[in-house]
Amino acid sequence: MRSLFAGFDPILFGAALCLSLFGIATMYSHVGDNHFFNQQLVWLGVALFIFAIVLIPDYRFLRNTNTAFYAYIVVLVLLILTPIFAEEVMGARQRFDLGLFSVQVSDPAKLVLIAVLAKYFAKRHELIGDFRHIIISGLYTFVFFGLVFIQPDFGTAAILFMIWFGMVLVAGIRLRHLLIVFFIGLTAFAGLWEFAFKPYQKERIMTFLNPLADIQGAGYNAYQSTVAVGSGELFGKGIGYGTQSKLLFLPEYETDFIFAAFAEEWGMLGVLILFTLFAVVFGRLLYHAINGATNFEKLFTIGVTIYLFAHFFIHVGINIGLLPVTGTTIPFLSFGGSHLVTGFTALGVVLAMRRYTGRSAKNEDELGKVP
Repeated sequence: MRSLFAGFDPILFGAALCLSLFGIATMYSHVGDNHFFNQQLVWLGVALFIFAIVLIPDYRFLRNTNTAFYAYIVVLVLLILTPIFAEEVMGARQRFDLGLFSVQVSDPAKLVLIAVLAKYFAKRHELIGDFRHIIISGLYTFVFFGLVFIQPDFGTAAILFMIWFGMVLVAGIRLRHLLIVFFIGLTAFAGLWEFAFKPYQKERIMTFLNPLADIQGAGYNAYQSTVAVGSGELFGKGIGYGTQSKLLFLPEYETDFIFAAFAEEWGMLGVLILFTLFAVVFGRLLYHAINGATNFEKLFTIGVTIYLFAHFFIHVGINIGLLPVTGTTIPFLSFGGSHLVTGFTALGVVLAMRRYTGRSAKNEDELGKVP
């Protein structure tokens, strides 16, 4: 038991747990029912239980076997089935309804993609300057990106891209290759705008450029979110007393706009505490990445950091009116079981990897085969 918790980081875990509790407190209301508050308490219990379970395995099998690739295939199949069999909510098919709860496959897909890319780059770190490795790793990502995009879930698709792009940068891409990637990205965006974006997605982007142009229509959510953030002032209105959120002026305040709801109830001081907790999470993850046993552990932990930071950056940017509304949650804080379980699972795997950080791993990157 002592060796099982040898890599445990109470600071990282404590910061993530505090963020989750802040989120649950923000869901509490003094008027009406507290369905989201009660259900998120249950999901937090489930997430912590799974966190404890994932601390047990020795994850060297991820870099020494083809397990990550097999997991990629399983998730790929589920993503293909999602538009066919998933329940439709607000015009999107993203979740499988399993009766007592629903599962959003795109959440664990991020973690699986991180594992696949970490293994791919770790085995080829000396040859990463070869542009074909950028293309191949990009194909791994693009398949997930495309399947998530057609659900449609542009926010998650953007995060998948950011995970790949960030890991490519860390792996050691050359400057000229970076410019090529930017050109490909701009070309792809132009193609998506012309042939793939739905009218409401184009409208959201145009609203981003001029958010006050239609505050009763496409810009309503963004406008109400900025109002909520500003109305919190220094000390906030108090837990459960947010008028923008609890009176439903601010839609989806438990998920896509929970930062705005939090800022309204907790004020600027609460936001500073929140940002400090996120800084602790990101800082501890970067510390563990630097001290990873091999390139695989380093890259995997970097990938987890990018994944969580991308969610944080996009969500806050949306809530304060700096980014277009894409329906993106914030790690640990937002309502939902899939993303909460995935977040704590990612932390559990990172901390489990710390158990063998100090062991000899000089030649271990040469073991196994990469598909």
